[in-house]
Amino acid sequence: MARKDDRDKPMNVEHANSFDGVNAPNSVSTLKGNVVITQGTMKVTGDLAKIYFDGDQNVSRMVMTGKPAHIQQIDDAGNLMTGDATQLDYDNINGIAVLTGNAVVKQQGRGDAHGDKLTYNTQTSQMTGESGGDGRVTMTFLPKPRTAQGAAPAKTGTAPAPTPAPAQSAAKP
Repeated sequence: MARKDDRDKPMNVEHANSFDGVNAPNSVSTLKGNVVITQGTMKVTGDLAKIYFDGDQNVSRMVMTGKPAHIQQIDDAGNLMTGDATQLDYDNINGIAVLTGNAVVKQQGRGDAHGDKLTYNTQTSQMTGESGGDGRVTMTFLPKPRTAQGAAPAKTGTAPAPTPAPAQSAAKP
């Protein structure tokens, strides 16, 4: 699950080569060239960003394209989630990221997913995946690390007793 308070923090454009737009109700602003946008622990980078404002002038959606576009966010447990794709469409109101075009999502300590389109809910960590053409959706699920209490019991000294060697006769011929 993504850090719950990130969406309540300001969205900052840390870098862009150019900007065209206005922060007005129901408008769209375009950022071009080496765009870096942060909001709390979330960081999104790419070549072109379109930022959509709702009627209250809040950022409602952001679409980032790149080679690849990249998103990363830390969850409440301190684990990093990263995503890369040709396009990232992030619904800032509902916390839904849709990654299309060679999409990869990695969740630290949990695994990864690859596909043509991956949809990731940053609030619930639910993910769906699709592939196009002959492609496949692939996933890796990592086992949870074992703790001292959850570790398999250590083997005690219960090895089988050695088989005695055949007795030799002490009598001489």
